[in-house]
Amino acid sequence: MRCGTDQGLTRFMLDKRFIRENPQAVRDAVAVKGIDLDVDELLQLDQDNRKLQFEVDEAQARRKSFAKQFAKADEARRAELRVEHEAFDAQLKDLREQLARTGARLSELMLLTPNIPWSGAPVGPDEAANVVLRTVGTPPEFDFTPLDHTELAEKRGWAEFARARKVAGERAYALVGDMVMLERAVHSYALDLLRGREFTPVAVPALVREEPLIGTGMLPKAREEIYAIPEDDLYLAGTAEVALVGLHAGEILDAARLPIRYAGISPCFRREIGSASRDVRGLLRVHQFEKVEQFVLCAADEAESARWHAELLATAERILSDLGLCYEVVECATGDMGVGKFRMNDINTWFPSLGRFRETHSCSTLHDWQARRANLRYRDPDGTIRFAHTLNNTAVATPRLLAALLENFQTADGAVRVPEVLRPYLGGRELI
Repeated sequence: MRCGTDQGLTRFMLDKRFIRENPQAVRDAVAVKGIDLDVDELLQLDQDNRKLQFEVDEAQARRKSFAKQFAKADEARRAELRVEHEAFDAQLKDLREQLARTGARLSELMLLTPNIPWSGAPVGPDEAANVVLRTVGTPPEFDFTPLDHTELAEKRGWAEFARARKVAGERAYALVGDMVMLERAVHSYALDLLRGREFTPVAVPALVREEPLIGTGMLPKAREEIYAIPEDDLYLAGTAEVALVGLHAGEILDAARLPIRYAGISPCFRREIGSASRDVRGLLRVHQFEKVEQFVLCAADEAESARWHAELLATAERILSDLGLCYEVVECATGDMGVGKFRMNDINTWFPSLGRFRETHSCSTLHDWQARRANLRYRDPDGTIRFAHTLNNTAVATPRLLAALLENFQTADGAVRVPEVLRPYLGGRELI
């Protein structure tokens, strides 16, 4: 099955006209991404909705003509018009109710409609179909029996797990002493690197409304993964991307402002439903973590998006290389990339205790899929209003990256070598 589209098709991607004109491309995307969506039902609803809207518009025009007739009619004719008007009002009310029901169902299906994946994406149902593009660096070799990060952190008093669980339940942790300072160093280094690349640091809210979650595509599909606070009609965001898209939702930006580059800083919260069978020990899979997120909002140009995707990916690789960590870059399969992604590359970092790579970064291009949902637009120099393209990638996410640093740079006596790029943030210390 062909999972991508020709270059020219993506410009109007997943507006209703695109779906009408390219139903098979949408069906293929639904199939390869494993989305539970009946495209034929969506098309029929779209047709019904347009028909009902036409009938409502016609009925409203006739209603106006009633008023003109009534003004000119004699008393006998007015009595007839009143009877006709009552019957007509009932018909118009019924049409409006039908339109509301059809429109609501159509909106539900439109929110589930996936982006058309890149033609180079591997086709497969999950991460097992991902393809490794390259491996950079060499896993460390030890002349002693290395500890995993949990044992090392507990031995040195750098983390509290049992006590944190008393406070916050499973997968809770508390960083202590030098581990707190190491975390701050990692984030400060990443922010300084991004500032040097003209990214504007933005500390965003972790509490968000439903609208930005819909705008980014986190809702409605991933509702079970999101912590909700129903009393306040708020949610805890799983990434700064939610707020960064939401900052400009509903706006029409001047093209001269593009590209907008943000380094989003925030705590992140994820329920991690369904991950119980995976490695959740220590700091690897937690409910709360800290992240610096790379985010770009650029012109609706496929070549421009591709250029920024490459740059975001290169920045993440630069961070891991500067830290001295071995990693692999992966091309994500259609079933692993999520509903809204056009292209996604994961970067997996080496964990000695696991004897394998684990994801630490995820780089995504979404074209105008998010912008359409968030109504995020810009005005071209010629005055044309377009939906922007959005991209995002992790810069650093802790504590998982801290776990990699502990495991890869531990010494025989239980200390940890500090990567050179982090030493200025730790008073020049070479060991902790």
